This record gives sequence, structure tokens and C-alpha cells, in this order.
Amino acid sequence: MAAATAPVGAPPLSKGVATSPVDQEPISPIPVPPAANPRVLALGENLFADARLSGDGAHSCASCHDTHTNGADGRVRSSVLTGSDPPYNTPTVFNVALSYRLGWEGQFRTLEEQAESSLESPDIMGARIDELLVRIRNDADRAQQFRLAFGRHPNRADLLDALATYERSLVTPDSPFDRWLRGDTAALSAEEQSGYETFKSLGCVSCHQGVNIGANLKQRLGVFHRLSPHRPEVLRVPSLRNVAVTSPYFHDGSAATLQEAVRRMAKSQLNQTLTDGQIDRIVAFLRTLTGRYQGKPLRPATP
Repeated sequence: MAAATAPVGAPPLSKGVATSPVDQEPISPIPVPPAANPRVLALGENLFADARLSGDGAHSCASCHDTHTNGADGRVRSSVLTGSDPPYNTPTVFNVALSYRLGWEGQFRTLEEQAESSLESPDIMGARIDELLVRIRNDADRAQQFRLAFGRHPNRADLLDALATYERSLVTPDSPFDRWLRGDTAALSAEEQSGYETFKSLGCVSCHQGVNIGANLKQRLGVFHRLSPHRPEVLRVPSLRNVAVTSPYFHDGSAATLQEAVRRMAKSQLNQTLTDGQIDRIVAFLRTLTGRYQGKPLRPATP
């Protein structure tokens, strides 16, 4: 087999790049999800899809976070219960447990804290947890699930624990890039490897690194050039895991394609005007970050 070579005009492939061990790369593979009580996990999955957790009884967490596709909803910005203009694009729920903070502004430190806020937000779920617990206690089957999982009647802490336990299970390992990191030298093409080298050499990796390829720091938006008219200016850096199937992009959903997102980010954050070739190589690399959930590759959601 002929040795892989980089496309003309691309940065040269690093020596031994195809066999670089994980500890020499700024990105690490997704680990297996933590062990969980199967009854708590099953309860959390059922609650995630239960519309009784919303104030109007018509929306569930899964209404905006479709775990059968990409963990989001494919819309520029999801509609909200109050009818106001929502401030943010809905991020995917996949790999959320690997983020150091949650929410676009990074205001939540734990999954339980974020779930509680979403349930009680008038824009998102519009519920009062004390009231929805009454609904759950009046459902004999669901109340029994709580007793089997926690040994007691439904309460606030256990409700949030069950939702968080389920969300921790929503990891998407086995992307081509993860397989390459683990030593499968055939997992990436020469163009994809060159895209990764370009991604690193330009400085994209300074914010998008670690197991979640981002989501581990906050950054000012528009360092060199304005990216979006929508505030705030400081946001949590999003994860690039599964980015090829989670369009549209940015906190305001204003970039429809990966090519557009890469071009605008390079100009805004790095003061770089990229060539079409550079963009194509980076996008080729980004497409290798799509993982699998329950053995199936993630796919875009239908808005």
C-alpha cells in the first residue's frame, strides 16, 4: 500500500501522525459511559420523553433533544412556550456529560442544576417541579418505577438524579477520529489527516481540544471581527463532537453549513482568511468526529 500524502498546498503530515498515541494529541477519545443503576437509567430515559414534565403537558425534553437523530432539533432556534424570540440555538444533548459547564453561557455546573432550570424555565418546559411530581405520583406505573429505582416515593432530588443519569449515558464513541486516535491507521484518509493538521496549525485546537473537542472553557466571541449581532459576547466554547450532523451552527444558528461556520470562525476568532482548500480539508476532518449511539451513527435532525 502506498504511503498517504497530503493534498497539494496542505500542511505536511506530521511524522508518525497516523500512529500518534493518545497522550501526544490535544484530543482524546470518548470513554465508555459510567456504570449506572439500570433501574435509575431506565427511569431517566422514560422521564426524558415524558410530556408531563412540561407545564402544558405537551412537551418533553425529547421534543427539542431527539436522541434518535442528533440529540438536537435541526432548527435555527427552537420555539419557546412564551412565544418570545428564543436567544439560543438548541445544542445537542449527546456527550453533554463531558462538558465542564452547561448552557451556552456556561452558567450551570451540573446536569442536575441544568435539568432543574430547564424544567422550571417559563420559556423551555414551563413547569413547577412540585406540581409535576403530583402528576407522577398519581401514575401508579411511574410511581412504582421510582420506588424500584430509589426505594421511595417520587421527589425532586430523585427526579433530577434520574434525568442526569440518563444524560450521562448519552455518549457517542467510535467515531472514525476516535478509532484513529486509538491506533487504527486506516480510519482516516490522507485528506482527513491533513484537515486535522490544518485545524491544529491554524490554532482552532487552542479552544477545541480535550475529550469533547471544546466545551471546557469560555471565550469571547468576535476576538478580531464581529461574528454575530446577538449577545452575549462571552460564551462557553461548544463541543465539535458530531458537528457534521448538528447544523445550523453558532449560538444563534446563523451558519447553515460547516463550510460557512469554519470560514466565519477563522476570520472572527483567528483573523485568518482561509482558502477553499483549507476549509474543505478542515471540514473533511470535522466529518470524522461523528460518533455512534447504540451502535448507529448519528444523523441530522429534520427541522
